[in-house]
Amino acid sequence: MFQFYPSGWFWPLDLIQYALTLVVIVVELVAFVDAAIRPAKTYEAASKQSKPFWLIILGIATAVTLTGVVNVFGIFGVIGLIAALVYIVDVRPAVREIGRGGSW
Repeated sequence: MFQFYPSGWFWPLDLIQYALTLVVIVVELVAFVDAAIRPAKTYEAASKQSKPFWLIILGIATAVTLTGVVNVFGIFGVIGLIAALVYIVDVRPAVREIGRGGSW
């Protein structure tokens, strides 16, 4: 069969895709584990969604990424990454501050 591109042409792109997939998995796992170890009352005190809400969202996102059910670069993979990033950037700092004895 005729190949339009030389053999191995996409190899560097595959490595970049694998590396980005690994980064997404790590971000989602960190967000899920952090959500699991925080006390439920700190979510309410920080005026954020409940702990079960975040565990469900982050758990589903992490599970589908780890199992490969969805493509990390597809719409559902991006939604899962955005959910993890929202947790890490917005929810986690507020919950951590409350957990340390910040103002309730």
